[in-house]
Amino acid sequence: MGDTGPAAAAALDYGLSQRALIAVSGRTDGVAELITRRPATLAHSGLKALDAATVRAVVRQAVRDVRTGPPPPPADPPTDPTAAALRRVVDDLAASTHAIGELMLEVAPAYLSDTDAADVLAPLCEEIGETLDHGLAARRYAMSGDRRALHGTVL
Repeated sequence: MGDTGPAAAAALDYGLSQRALIAVSGRTDGVAELITRRPATLAHSGLKALDAATVRAVVRQAVRDVRTGPPPPPADPPTDPTAAALRRVVDDLAASTHAIGELMLEVAPAYLSDTDAADVLAPLCEEIGETLDHGLAARRYAMSGDRRALHGTVL
């Protein structure tokens, strides 16, 4: 990307944040599938040509759908029904924690350190009945998509 000129960079600007791109970096197949399927659906509905605004909207919607969708199922699902049920509970907890993390990022953007974010998030966490440690962990999880950010706090 560093070698890309301003004109090429503007042509590739879909209005996506760095956070959104990081969140879908491990799920590019899902994004690509949605981006390919949606213009075909638009063409079948009678749309003759796709302008830049329509393509940008399709890409942004695909990224949003993949970010907010449930994580893909594990490659080797557990055969034990108890373990499978526990995995579903953990996945649900992680999904709701990610949503809380997104809220935390709206209040304390990613460019703030944990120390600076703690000052901003303390009143919000108190208002919603969440500990500050859990709020900060959820914020880190929303930024990274890595469940290890929740270790010792939420999970």
